[in-house]
Amino acid sequence: MNIKRIAIIGTGSMGGAILSGLLKSGFNPDNVSVSTKSTDSAERLTDEVGVLSFAMENGDDANQMAVAGANVVLICVKPAYVTEVLADIADSLDDNALVISVAAGVTTSAMEKVLPEDVGVVRAMPNTPSIVGRGLTGISAGSRATDWAVETAVQLFETVGKTLVLDESKIDALSTISGSGPAYVFYLIEQLTSAAKHQGFNDEEAALLVNETFLGAAELLVSSKKTPEALRKQVTSPNGTTERAIARMTETDLQKMFIEATDAALARAKELAAGK
Repeated sequence: MNIKRIAIIGTGSMGGAILSGLLKSGFNPDNVSVSTKSTDSAERLTDEVGVLSFAMENGDDANQMAVAGANVVLICVKPAYVTEVLADIADSLDDNALVISVAAGVTTSAMEKVLPEDVGVVRAMPNTPSIVGRGLTGISAGSRATDWAVETAVQLFETVGKTLVLDESKIDALSTISGSGPAYVFYLIEQLTSAAKHQGFNDEEAALLVNETFLGAAELLVSSKKTPEALRKQVTSPNGTTERAIARMTETDLQKMFIEATDAALARAKELAAGK
């Protein structure tokens, strides 16, 4: 991996997932430094995984200390705090360091404005399945990012799943599909579980039926190499029960609903980028 030393600013669910994936890939914890809010969290990370940890509770310079000597810095704080954190660490960054942000709505140009001119910026949009190593991360290069910077970001996020390198103009649209997508799937699971209960199954039975059906269908899709349409038709016998159910779903125009839903998510992403 092209990373000599990495600093992770913010070790919540996503920062923690990436840290876990990085270490599982064989990266030496001695070459990782992190910053957290609490002393307890910092001590736990040091004791459990062996990384160098700094807590904001112990001093306002925790982020600055964490990035010292790192050639790659991963920003995993909430979008509202990204530029503030970058301004805080700007003078502590190594020459030609790479900064990668996972914050939604914060553009590479906005980040570049508060960082030294020799610092490259990459914007990444991972999703929550990264926590279990099945993530999909969109990666976009800033104007100063080199091929090395993009390759390094790809290597980093491949420790928690798959990656897709794309122009930044598409990153917000990607967030409406793979970023928000797990929530759409969970919502569908919720609704089908309610339908199972309506058909007389108890909570435990309904959860087993629906959860295993979604898991099995997803694994079948991956292993079969067939399209979702082909697999759907394979299950849908002429004049059968599935065909009747699909016909009812078609009447509700689910395609239009999903397009409108993702359009709404994209509009909100643009509002966030504009600071609204």
